[in-house]
Amino acid sequence: MKTIQNNLKYALILFFALISSCQNDDDYSSIENGQTGNLQVKFENGFENLGSIVLDQTVQTSSNGQKFNFSTLKYIISNITLIDEAGKEYNYHPNNPDKGAFIIDQATAKANITYLELTDIPQNKYAKIRFGLGISQNAYLLGHDGQATFWEKAKQSGMTWSWAAGYVFVKLEGNYGSTSVNLPYINHAGNMGNVAQNNTPNLYREITLNLPTTARVTTKIKPSVHVMADLNQFLSGETKLTLNPSNANAMGSSQHLVNVTDNLSKMFRVDHVHNNESNN
Repeated sequence: MKTIQNNLKYALILFFALISSCQNDDDYSSIENGQTGNLQVKFENGFENLGSIVLDQTVQTSSNGQKFNFSTLKYIISNITLIDEAGKEYNYHPNNPDKGAFIIDQATAKANITYLELTDIPQNKYAKIRFGLGISQNAYLLGHDGQATFWEKAKQSGMTWSWAAGYVFVKLEGNYGSTSVNLPYINHAGNMGNVAQNNTPNLYREITLNLPTTARVTTKIKPSVHVMADLNQFLSGETKLTLNPSNANAMGSSQHLVNVTDNLSKMFRVDHVHNNESNN
């Protein structure tokens, strides 16, 4: 009798699992019918070994033994692309800063997190995310009229130079020193206008990250993708850097800022994905 009850219990578990699976499959059966949902991307800045960054307070020691902190920590994210399990890509307002570019600003983060809300995303199971650090040349060369709304927003946030020079992609400011942080530094990295015409380095970088679990966009569910940024990469990344009087006041696309940009392009990883946020 007990064996029969156990078999019945397992049969019921299997039945409800199959029902649930069918319902999940039904959620994605209308992908080709144009149904959409929303997706959230969360950016959290920190030092991987220290945790969250408090501006003007958190002091880190680089791999070269130099102490530093941040009083300003900002960067631009654009050209977000979602890649499904089959490798098909969905580009979110590509090369359209007015609708597809965002400023990650540690000073305005909520509990250390900046939330990006993406709308009208095709219903699908997404396995990867790609995004740009900075603004692409294709977007910049559209001219001011093609991005006036974001340009004004970036200008108010201090993330622009003159239009001829363009955007500040990354703005890092703070203090550094050998035993204490008592010397100021400013590192503002970005393209210098039309990089081909001006023969200057292109500092725009694209980063592709695997998701630990798929982000399952449906009309009912809004996934949340949590991206961690490890700012140890600033000075302790692929190229070990030391702040000194020659680079502590750097703006533009000098070799030091190329190195900073390359280091920071490696600072991102997806920590986790939540698939239980309601679209309602």
